[in-house]
Amino acid sequence: MKKSSMKLAAAGIAAAMLVSGILTGCGGGKAKNDPSTLRVTMALSEEEWAVMRKSVIPEFEKANNVKVEAVQVEAGDVVKKLQAMKGSGKVEIDLIAQDSNNLSSLVYNGLVEDLTEYESLIPAESIGSLAKAGQFDGKTYFMPYRPNAEINYYNENKFNEYGLTAPTNWDELYETAKVLKEKEGIGRVALKIKMSGDVIELAEFIRSAGGDPLVLNDEGSIEAFTYLQKLWPELSENTIKASFSSTNGFLAKDEVYYAPNWPFGANIIVKDGGKKEIKAYAGFEGPKGLVKTLGGEMLGIPAGSPNKDLAVKFIQYLESKDVQETLMRENGWASFRNDAYGEAEEWQKPYFEATLEALAAAQPLPNVSYWSEAQQAINDAAKEIAIEGKDVKTTLDKYAAQIAEAKAKSEAK
Repeated sequence: MKKSSMKLAAAGIAAAMLVSGILTGCGGGKAKNDPSTLRVTMALSEEEWAVMRKSVIPEFEKANNVKVEAVQVEAGDVVKKLQAMKGSGKVEIDLIAQDSNNLSSLVYNGLVEDLTEYESLIPAESIGSLAKAGQFDGKTYFMPYRPNAEINYYNENKFNEYGLTAPTNWDELYETAKVLKEKEGIGRVALKIKMSGDVIELAEFIRSAGGDPLVLNDEGSIEAFTYLQKLWPELSENTIKASFSSTNGFLAKDEVYYAPNWPFGANIIVKDGGKKEIKAYAGFEGPKGLVKTLGGEMLGIPAGSPNKDLAVKFIQYLESKDVQETLMRENGWASFRNDAYGEAEEWQKPYFEATLEALAAAQPLPNVSYWSEAQQAINDAAKEIAIEGKDVKTTLDKYAAQIAEAKAKSEAK
């Protein structure tokens, strides 16, 4: 094992041990409400943590004479951790960086502070409507930090070989998938539709046809699922296995020649993997235009944080131009600030241009308390329509009723 890998592994073990101490309240050390210590949770890769610990955190510590204990907590675990702390009356986390599509449960369970009074601190250079992703019922609970929208990667060499260009609309996407499957004998276009969990790309299909994911049986939704049923046989089998990591592998190993994924994939595939033939663009339009799903992370403060003022300072620091430029340059992250992109390296620029176009068309997933039930209904509908070949309208009517029922129950509480 290389020394750098050993160091990162050790850092990961240390972080895990620290998380255990923080979340259980075990061990010695400073008091949990010590104003000289800020406890932050994020979900990062080892490479991303290395940049955060070396190039970002030390400057804040020095300027504010504090210690930042930043540790790994996966997005799916944040709610459980904060609920446990709230139940015990011991809130031992001061700031969280949370997936922008997993915010509603934190708000509706009363697990995060209302930050409306700090709205004016959001930089004027914030791109588009990113700040809206942190707003619920007219109040601000999360601040922009690390925006994301998937961009669409394609293998330029393989496309040139078959006389193809990156598809710009649904018709072209279908023809591209069809030609590649005919030429190669297997599907070479992969989407990220796992029929479980988030519905990022399903929501994009619905919205780009003018539909509403919370209605599901409107004209736009019917058009989207009818198209998906037609497209499905031409897709790669990797579509239902696609995640961020696996999609990078599919592209790097030439298992698929076209797939949407997060912008950070360019660092892994192109910069580290040397696959310069993998290009990217914002993606294809639906009948009503280009629509992307806003992803990434937002910053929030757990309800009852013992160091709220210090947490607000750290939010301002992470939102600053200098830090955003550092994270963009060294981690390949998109920035929510429109004035940070001058620092991009030459090879990064085409991928960031694609990302900026995608972000301009990005919409957050619905901020409603019954979103988890709606997601399940959308996934179940997709499975029955795309895989099982069931009637589109009948199936959507069934699952639209489930969403309506979940909405009614939520409003009755």
